[in-house]
Amino acid sequence: MVNLLAEREQVPSLTAKNFEILHTENGKPKLRIKAPETQYFQHAEEPYYEFEKGITVFIYDDSLKVESTLTANYAKFYEEKELWVARYDVVAQNRIGQILNTEQLYWDQKSKKIYSDDMVKITSEDDIIFGEGFDSDENFDNWVIRKISGVLYLDDEE
Repeated sequence: MVNLLAEREQVPSLTAKNFEILHTENGKPKLRIKAPETQYFQHAEEPYYEFEKGITVFIYDDSLKVESTLTANYAKFYEEKELWVARYDVVAQNRIGQILNTEQLYWDQKSKKIYSDDMVKITSEDDIIFGEGFDSDENFDNWVIRKISGVLYLDDEE
């Protein structure tokens, strides 16, 4: 009996191909998620969706413009915690063109924060910043690298 329960937790209760979902607030699109395939593990101790073949996420502003994007080769969404984990070649870009690269990134939908404890690289028009650990709002507008290294160019204003 215990083996049957353990096996049930490890078997997806739903598999979807060419998955796409649009989340709206007050009738306006806020979030669009696309994935070649997803599996839902309803009977796991913590129910979750798994995106083994990668994921693409678009976040929209109130004017329906893409505010930020995220791609990853793997993702998992824990339903009850409202926590996303993106792994393997994670790339996020914000509306001003800053690009974040890392191998693991978390998005806590409840607190509206994204973060990583891994090595990160942020590329902008003028700078490339490397570091370890990253915290940001969910739109990747206001971010901090915890341990920083790299070359920064500062405007010399007189």
